[in-house]
Amino acid sequence: MDSQHRSPEYSSLLLAGPRAGPLKQAHARLVVTGHGHSLPLITKLATLAVAAAAAPYAHLVATSHPAPDSFLFSSLTRAAAHHSLPLAALAFYRRLLSAALPFSSFTFTAVAKACADLSALRTGKAIHAHSVLLGFGSDRFVLTSLVVLYSKCGQLAVARNLFDAIRDRSVVAWNAMISGYEQNGLAERGIEVYKEMQVAEAVPDSMTFVATLSACAQAGALDLGREVERRIVSERMDMSVFLGSALVNMYARCGVVDKARKWFDMLQERNVVTWTSMIAGYGMHGHGHEAIKLFRLMRCEGPPPNHVTFIAVLSACAHAGLVMEGRDAFSCMKRVYGLVPRVEHYCSMVDMFGRAGLLDEAMQFVHDYIPGEPGPEVWTAILGACKMHKNFNLGVEVAERLIALEPENPSYHVLLSNIYALSGKMHHVEKVRNTMIKRRLKKQIGFSLIELGGTSHLFRMGEKSHRQTREIYQYLEKLIHRITAAGYMPETESVLHELEEEEREGALRYHSEKLAVAYGLMMSSGSTTPIRVIKNLRICGDCHLAIKFMSAVENREIIVRDKHRFHHFKDGKCSCLEYW
Repeated sequence: MDSQHRSPEYSSLLLAGPRAGPLKQAHARLVVTGHGHSLPLITKLATLAVAAAAAPYAHLVATSHPAPDSFLFSSLTRAAAHHSLPLAALAFYRRLLSAALPFSSFTFTAVAKACADLSALRTGKAIHAHSVLLGFGSDRFVLTSLVVLYSKCGQLAVARNLFDAIRDRSVVAWNAMISGYEQNGLAERGIEVYKEMQVAEAVPDSMTFVATLSACAQAGALDLGREVERRIVSERMDMSVFLGSALVNMYARCGVVDKARKWFDMLQERNVVTWTSMIAGYGMHGHGHEAIKLFRLMRCEGPPPNHVTFIAVLSACAHAGLVMEGRDAFSCMKRVYGLVPRVEHYCSMVDMFGRAGLLDEAMQFVHDYIPGEPGPEVWTAILGACKMHKNFNLGVEVAERLIALEPENPSYHVLLSNIYALSGKMHHVEKVRNTMIKRRLKKQIGFSLIELGGTSHLFRMGEKSHRQTREIYQYLEKLIHRITAAGYMPETESVLHELEEEEREGALRYHSEKLAVAYGLMMSSGSTTPIRVIKNLRICGDCHLAIKFMSAVENREIIVRDKHRFHHFKDGKCSCLEYW
């Protein structure tokens, strides 16, 4: 509406803006001046009320009109979804439905977004069916919003089918598919979609790069992460707090913690996610003192820490043996910030005490602080400490508790078997293994990834499907011979205890970590760049020892990211200082 032709009533609404008090006053003037039933004015009033977070008032205004139209409720549905009021958006959608008024594609787009925000899959499916029934099944805006919905609800196969059906995909559709895969633990698939986007010559935006960097962080795809960084810099993109945090997180989780800190220091705006990502990065790399130093700086200069920040801080303390600092952080969590500890915080504290060899304190903490029966996460942390510090009696007790809690979890049976084996109770080992066979329980298969030239290579124990298998095994044999001459002796306790000593050494030799490291060294002979390997499980004791020797005899830094942390092997030493 042209400003010169606006009515005084419409101008009063604009003057009130998205503020509930002034809007109610403007509404009263409309009624007094006889404009209380003007549909355009009521639509503007109700829409502004939604923007003011006064959705119940907007609903009252809209439903009080004697002849509401489709545009009124469609506008309210869109406004509510836009202003993160998903329940209100659904209520306006249902009002439109009950009034048998016509629908538009934008109404379905808005209500699908509301369902995505609520992760309301069942309602979302009904809305999807309704949109198809009314002929909007091929509308690209509706399809895009449905891709977002199904991606957020973990229905990736459905999301992908809908994504493939969109003829002219917007950047929102591409972003939804990339982030959908990444948020559901399928980072490699997300990276594939980003590469498809490049082939399609679609123009990315900052959220594309945020989602792709998150996928790179999860997958350890450092080369692609660096490529995305170069593109951000060359295109002089606005460095939002989200994009900056994504860069910090990517470099931290890909093993380049110094570069992560450079980005952290360059950012003009840092939110709690940025600070937490950097603290967690230091913790993962064993730089506990740096994590604590940054946490103290955050308390002085940054935003208030949240629950996730404290998980990162306590984990950093656990992996660096900083018991006093961990106690202080846990204490100030509730006392200073009013944050009630969750199971992750309790687990981190127990892990910290356990790794430091303070098993009695760990058990006392469980008794004094954890309300109710501790969950399996807590007992798993204690069990790991029992194995590390060879407290086999407590280890057996804890493992049996875990099996009682989750009898079908194979990892607990494996841990119990290992505890029995380490304590020399081989008849108990046999009993546990027979139970696993009887129940058809299988331990998780380990694998290691190494990225070379932008291509990921996956190895499993005894892997022979790689096209260079023969060369890899020959190289590894020579490498094992060299480190043996340097003093390496296999830790045969790391494998099945029913094997004979010679068989154990053979099983250890071809673990996935060793194959991946050997391949990396073989393919980069003469280079000085670090070898980077990702392991999906915790690195075994023998591989940890062997790679320390490999770093020395090859004079190369070798970085392994396992399930729990980073290990930087250099000159025969590891950054974890045996806190792993």
